[in-house]
Amino acid sequence: MNFRMEHDTMGTIAVPAEHYWGAQTQRSIENFKIGGQRQPKEIITAFAYLKEACARANAEVGKLTAVQADAIAAACAEIRGGKRDEEFPLVVWQTGSGTQTNMNVNEVIAHLTAEAGVALHPNDHVNASQSSNDTFPSALHIAAALSVAGEVLPAAERLEAAFAALEAQYPDLIRIGRTHLQDATPLKFAQEVSGWRELIAAPCRMLRLAQTELCKLAIGGTAVGTGLNAPKGYDEKVCGYLRQMTGLEFVPDANKFHALTSKDALVFAHGALKALAANLMKIANDIRFEASGPRCGMGELYIPENEPGSSIMPGKVNPTQCEAVTMVAVQVMGNDAAIGFAASQGNFQLNVFLPVSAYNFQLSTRLLTDVMDSFRVHCVEGIVPNVERMEYNLQNSLMLVTCLTPKIGYEAAAKCAKRALEEGTTLKEAVLNSGLLTVEEYDETVRPEKMV
Repeated sequence: MNFRMEHDTMGTIAVPAEHYWGAQTQRSIENFKIGGQRQPKEIITAFAYLKEACARANAEVGKLTAVQADAIAAACAEIRGGKRDEEFPLVVWQTGSGTQTNMNVNEVIAHLTAEAGVALHPNDHVNASQSSNDTFPSALHIAAALSVAGEVLPAAERLEAAFAALEAQYPDLIRIGRTHLQDATPLKFAQEVSGWRELIAAPCRMLRLAQTELCKLAIGGTAVGTGLNAPKGYDEKVCGYLRQMTGLEFVPDANKFHALTSKDALVFAHGALKALAANLMKIANDIRFEASGPRCGMGELYIPENEPGSSIMPGKVNPTQCEAVTMVAVQVMGNDAAIGFAASQGNFQLNVFLPVSAYNFQLSTRLLTDVMDSFRVHCVEGIVPNVERMEYNLQNSLMLVTCLTPKIGYEAAAKCAKRALEEGTTLKEAVLNSGLLTVEEYDETVRPEKMV
């Protein structure tokens, strides 16, 4: 491997000649050989948006020329396009402010502009009017807002639509309900599916509310929130360019001292992701239990048979998509704990748990997006109710007795249900044997279609 010598304020260091990063990136590579988990690509993309917006704002206030700003913008477009992914090798486990990732981006941009014939310094030009302490928190919010708007919400809406289609397909099918894992009163299958649909829709509304806070940026606060070395109005100019580039309503945080040290917006937004994960867990559990069998379980749903389920039991097929959903859910819940702990560690003028917060948030958005699409395509869109099994369970349920309470009273109804269970008879036989109702009265009263 060929090397070139790069320098920073600590001296010179050898850098692989084929790469565009500089001395500070190289020092981070050598000092933090931890874990191997790289900064999320979404964070690098967010930085590429932010650096272009900062360059445009700096040109507007006279701190950069138009030529310099254009060169930075061209480099940022390359980075956002994925052409330079190999230039961002730094791991999550570095300085807690993300300074080295900020400098990684600055150094790569400076080398790209130099290659294009515009010599720029990574600190003096690319980082003009900025500090790592306001750029990384801003990139963190930009990445989170973009992932929620562009990935999670669309995937959730597709899943919600799949449940809506299933709901519309079986408008009148009645099944027995279950509470406490015990038989309950009947409901329509479509009503149950409507609950699943709303379990997706509700946390999406929460995520949209969270976007308002995620779109408040720390940019312009520089080192400690005072805005030292940033021109007046610079923060609004940066956000204006970001709005143009992304279509999201980014605005400066009104209190930069809050913006640099608090990660409450991230906690709030990830709480909505956790709510979505919790609801997905519930849906997946419902579906896999209702599809259990094929002969010795509930067996009220058929789900797609995607792959063999056992290396020893021939013919066995498992609810693998449901299991993937539940594993993602527990991972997201773990990520939420990490983000909450990290957010609690804002000391004085800066939170120094930013990279781990970014990593966990982006892991959650990526996992949820992927698993919702996988679950939809390979499971939900192929669900078919087992009508015969649903009807059998409905007619054999003792909880149909609930509709008799107004006629014969709660205690008499309970005695009939217990008698049927003890004697192994149907509810109808137990009621008729008690002499409380005639056949005609029973048939007129116990009608599941009137109970839903």
